[in-house]
Amino acid sequence: MTGFALGVDQEEWCGQLRALAAGRLRPLAEKGEPGRVNRPLLAELGELGLLERVFASGALDLCLLRESLAYGCTEAETALALQGLGAHPVLRAGSGAQRERWLPAVRAGRAVAGFALSEPGAGSDAAALALAAAPEPAGGWRLSGEKCWISNAPEADFYTVFARTGEGPGAKGVSAFLVPADRPGLGGQSLDMLSPHPIGSLSFDGVPVGRDDLLGEPGRGFRVAMDTLNLFRPSVGAFAVGMARAALDATLAYTADRAAFGGTLSDLQAVAHRVAEMATRTEAARLLVYAAAGAYDRDPGSPEVPRRAAMAKLLATETAQYVVDHAVQLHGAVALRRGHLLEHLYREVRAPRIYEGASEVQRGIIAKELYRALPGEVAAR
Repeated sequence: MTGFALGVDQEEWCGQLRALAAGRLRPLAEKGEPGRVNRPLLAELGELGLLERVFASGALDLCLLRESLAYGCTEAETALALQGLGAHPVLRAGSGAQRERWLPAVRAGRAVAGFALSEPGAGSDAAALALAAAPEPAGGWRLSGEKCWISNAPEADFYTVFARTGEGPGAKGVSAFLVPADRPGLGGQSLDMLSPHPIGSLSFDGVPVGRDDLLGEPGRGFRVAMDTLNLFRPSVGAFAVGMARAALDATLAYTADRAAFGGTLSDLQAVAHRVAEMATRTEAARLLVYAAAGAYDRDPGSPEVPRRAAMAKLLATETAQYVVDHAVQLHGAVALRRGHLLEHLYREVRAPRIYEGASEVQRGIIAKELYRALPGEVAAR
């Protein structure tokens, strides 16, 4: 990839993904139940090798994958992304036994993963987690408390769970665990959300976990969470860009054909200028997403990665909201009809501005990283 365009092979791959999303994945998505895990869809993603790409590719490929799937089938994109979010900590921080037990099944679409970070009182402020991991005299811990807004809950086969083990204050006292769904004391329920995603809550009533369930070291769980989010935040932006591009293309086709005032809607300057603004913002967001992904692929540990990831998610999700909203406006009442592409996108596009760190959180991260980068003598003034 250059600074401004994708290569021919990348563009061809994206086109193939859009065709797969529309031709093979969309029919399976339409047979699923909103708000529930669609296991046949996951199995097809595994059969096509797309889940494997989530774990075997870099950040840019992940972004291209999510953007292209979102263009043709948002449900397939979300199913793929939630698998990656829940299982990526296992890939990066899990033991050999944990990886061998779970990752092949996740890649094949046979096992469903969940990422259990947020709580009723700790969403954007992830360091304020309250889920308690009480030490057991014989070793291990008992988890007690609640998680909320959890991907694939309560239907996942295992969860990456972040709990307070107390090695230090705030983020320094959080550990990550791999918790199979059949552990005694673990319960949950689904939540009826605006977007048709499988999201739920989890309850932990003395759920037993041991050292074999740790992901990484005790007290280092917050780093596991942030490493995952630094990878997936730009790709949330890619999801948003895919929706924006779908809305923009639908609007171009509709306004070029819709008769109005002796011509077409596209002949009206107000409409043409609105479409131009939609296209410009979408392209800017797309390039910022690619830049953030490229920074991650060059060096995941670079200090510029959190800032670029936050910028990409912020601009892309806010842009997608703008583009979809104006696409609905330019279509008029037809876009409000249940089942219309834009009616679907209008419900889908709102959530990404909140999850994996709300827009306000992203602005805070960006500002913090900008000031951190100041020369020492300037920052000290």
